[in-house]
Amino acid sequence: MDFYCYAVTAPGLWTLSAQELDALGALPAGLPAVSTGLSRAEADPGGVEFRADLAMLYRSNLHLRTTNRVLVRLGNFYYARTFTELRAGAARLAWERYLSPGQPVQIRVTCHKSKLYHSDAVAERIGLAIADRLGQVSPLQKGIDSQAQLVLARLVNDQITISIDSSGANLHRRGYRLATAKAPLRETLAAATVLACGWDKSSPLIDPFCGSGTIPIEAALMALKIPPGIKRRFAFMDWPIFDEKVWQAVKKEAQAGPRPTPPILLASDRDQGAIRMAIENAERAGVADYIQFEAQAVSSIEPPQQPGWMITNPPYGQRVSSNKDLRNLYAQLGNVLRATCPNWQVGILCSDRLLLGQTGLSLDTSLRLINGGLPVILARGQVK
Repeated sequence: MDFYCYAVTAPGLWTLSAQELDALGALPAGLPAVSTGLSRAEADPGGVEFRADLAMLYRSNLHLRTTNRVLVRLGNFYYARTFTELRAGAARLAWERYLSPGQPVQIRVTCHKSKLYHSDAVAERIGLAIADRLGQVSPLQKGIDSQAQLVLARLVNDQITISIDSSGANLHRRGYRLATAKAPLRETLAAATVLACGWDKSSPLIDPFCGSGTIPIEAALMALKIPPGIKRRFAFMDWPIFDEKVWQAVKKEAQAGPRPTPPILLASDRDQGAIRMAIENAERAGVADYIQFEAQAVSSIEPPQQPGWMITNPPYGQRVSSNKDLRNLYAQLGNVLRATCPNWQVGILCSDRLLLGQTGLSLDTSLRLINGGLPVILARGQVK
């Protein structure tokens, strides 16, 4: 059974998600691969389209580090200029594969340049179509915290695409970050930052503004080859077509073989409370033994002599304390790096180019992201 899938990403991350999917398609011989070849997957700024069998669907949810959720397309585009067309077309979809009769659903609809423009009315007709197909009404639920099966419909130029969510809670919810410091960085963004910096997983990595520890924890998970979704549930586990044997095989494959020995990972923050939270999060993630946490200012960091990567998400005015002048902090960061980290690679997330300029480092924009509603850039360079 093949599925047409869509990996939904945050702005700026679709290229990294496409690369991750490509890597999943290049698993050792004998494991299922994506039918059309993930290297030829169609990508757009909102995500990546790909085809998958059941094992690859499970595998993508388990392994993808930079994706928000994985959707399964229910059939092709069809025209829905009237509610009659909409309901009839939706009733032809194979809902019985994904829903049990009477199972609660949440239907999110977006309409653009279409005759049917009232999203609630469209959602209601899709709900009726599900009842037509399954023979029993599925209660419609609303709210971002709903535990109901999520269905998404997108109506553009009178053509509708209906998808069902295979992930459940957003994939950034790995299950380890219960404690958060000020202005936390989402796990998917932290993983994307590490991947975009090109860290080789064998050289030292330091984060002198670690907050709740998300960047070093995500780096440790990568270095140890621990799938980010290994400790959580997924929506596909409740589908009528869920295959427990395939799922167990995918998990066994992910946990096979010895774990690599990660390099030196140093995480520090001047906030003692943030360090306590970071340690708790690392313990839940199972990587606390591989990260050295210190409560200290950036001026006190002592990096190893072996060149490595400094990847961090330091404070910036709009996000943490707009009334504070952070220029001295960034200047100090640049001075410390030049004094203690010659030839190190640097990756800094920041929303303010003027602050980045205070470091005195030669930095280029590598990635444009949205963090906490703020446009930010990942600036990369080498300490010289």
